[in-house]
Amino acid sequence: MIVFDRLWKTMREKGFSTYMLREKCGIDSKTIRRLKANENIETKTLSKLCEALNCKIEDIAEFIENKN
Repeated sequence: MIVFDRLWKTMREKGFSTYMLREKCGIDSKTIRRLKANENIETKTLSKLCEALNCKIEDIAEFIENKN
């Protein structure tokens, strides 16, 4: 399972809000809701996030093995 807990930490460290993601990066509120719920998102969204936050993919997403 891919989780986006690191995204929120990176955003805090860089002074980014969800408003900034929507207004300056073109990420819509539906996508932000999906990120918060750790649901599937498009790779182009990951690219936008990395570019906006000037970070690597591992700074915003992490794979956690499903124990089921």
